[in-house]
Amino acid sequence: MNPLPPEASQVFARLNEIVYSGATTQAVYDAIVHATVELVDGCDRAAILLRDRERLTSAAATDAVARGIDELELSIGDGPCLDAIVDEAVQFDPDLTTPTAWPGLAARVLADTPVRGMIGCRLLIDGTKVGALDLFADQPGALTQRSVDQAAIMASLASVAIMTVRARGEAANLTRALDNSRAIGKAVGLIMAARKVDDDEAFQVLRKTSQDLNMKLSLVAEEIVRGQTQQARR
Repeated sequence: MNPLPPEASQVFARLNEIVYSGATTQAVYDAIVHATVELVDGCDRAAILLRDRERLTSAAATDAVARGIDELELSIGDGPCLDAIVDEAVQFDPDLTTPTAWPGLAARVLADTPVRGMIGCRLLIDGTKVGALDLFADQPGALTQRSVDQAAIMASLASVAIMTVRARGEAANLTRALDNSRAIGKAVGLIMAARKVDDDEAFQVLRKTSQDLNMKLSLVAEEIVRGQTQQARR
């Protein structure tokens, strides 16, 4: 039996449209956490923790409570969401008011928030642990084993969506890098022609100009090329 409700296909379709429409990375992350609340039984709030190099950050949350718990886990260094990344792929505590594996976190959550149950699901991209999808319930016992199964499906979907937007970002960065490289190459050629120097000397001139103006090398190169183009048009 499919652990997701019948309306899941509509939610998936909307999320898929957001991912592949060229929406911002943040819009995709926001869509994931809101879809999680919509589709997982007993889930009132959700958040995403993502690894940025060696540092984990709160990438998205449905509200301040969810984000605050993620940030609390990071500050304490303990909790189901962190353990999902480091230890077991899924961590589940349906009732924080009873003895728990994370007593320090539970005490703070119970004192400062309405949350009473939590699930942490690991996010994987190409076998690499990149973060966790974190689910929170305001009623003890509202999150069940069925909720865990649904959360695991959402985590898989989230991993694919995150991989897609990251690949898109890497492609955009590569395009920018190629454009910058072309501009620098053109600028070096113009300096070589104007000063009658070789390519190494021309590049040093370009780099020194960049340092003197406190501008990125690519921006200085673009200005040189733009100035030459405008002169040619006169």
